[in-house]
Amino acid sequence: MIAKAELKFTRGSARKIRQVIDLIRNLDVQDAFSILANIDKRPRVVVEKLLKSAVSNAKNKGLKEEDLYISKIVADEAARWKRYKSAAFGRAMEILKRTSHIKIELDLKPGTKR
Repeated sequence: MIAKAELKFTRGSARKIRQVIDLIRNLDVQDAFSILANIDKRPRVVVEKLLKSAVSNAKNKGLKEEDLYISKIVADEAARWKRYKSAAFGRAMEILKRTSHIKIELDLKPGTKR
């Protein structure tokens, strides 16, 4: 692991975020950005922002964007926000607003010197 970035308690279910991150796992950073630019799903914006943050962290260590690839990216469930909605006969229905933790780790491509 050369650089990492983490986003906690982002709105959106981990299941839907995993659909986006599965497309870019183990890819070069530049390829990942091009794939994310063409996806039409809401978690794309959050994942793209987090990837930019991880690349920025790597650049602060003196590395080039061309030498990096996504070695690990995961989305885990976080706490759920519980809200209530009125229902028939004076009842209340629970609404679960799901949140997620996303972690990304970048590493050097094999055969690249530091």
